[in-house]
Amino acid sequence: MSQAKTLTEKEMKKMLNYISTQKYAARDRAMFLLTHLSGMRVGEVAVLKIGDIWADGVIKHEVRLQANQTKGDFARTVFLAERLRKELIVYLAMIDRSDLSKPLFKTQKSVGFTANTLCQHFHYLYKNAGIDGASSHSGRRSFITNLAAKGVGVRVIMGLSGHKALSSVQCYIDCNDTMKRNAVELI
Repeated sequence: MSQAKTLTEKEMKKMLNYISTQKYAARDRAMFLLTHLSGMRVGEVAVLKIGDIWADGVIKHEVRLQANQTKGDFARTVFLAERLRKELIVYLAMIDRSDLSKPLFKTQKSVGFTANTLCQHFHYLYKNAGIDGASSHSGRRSFITNLAAKGVGVRVIMGLSGHKALSSVQCYIDCNDTMKRNAVELI
């Protein structure tokens, strides 16, 4: 099975442009950017509650995922960059925030996504946007690859992604021509 495609900046823009034309644009943009800007798995995004990111009238800087919200049953902290926090503010302004225990993202039937339904949703978003090879895991893989390309240490990437093994992180990092060009310029 091939790995999910890592998106280029041009493909990110193409995807965001496509999402902006859709009925649930704010929701889909927020979900897409959570995977690309925080490295969250689609299953983690699907189980988020409003209270996981919103408290006392502000977006949290950190999301504390409980063990039952993660793939490996290990609690972890997801850090939200300022850019992502601004995007989430836009989305939250459009939804009812009165019950913090409600799902952050709801389907068109007003129920929370499951990991499977969100995977399918991402599949169709990428397909309809014309981005071949992308999947629900592309955001996470792009996040990890982009951190590595910017020189972030593998131990930090492990902490941000929630991986326990170096070999797991290495599988995520895509090596592209830009990274190779930048590397030889360090000589």
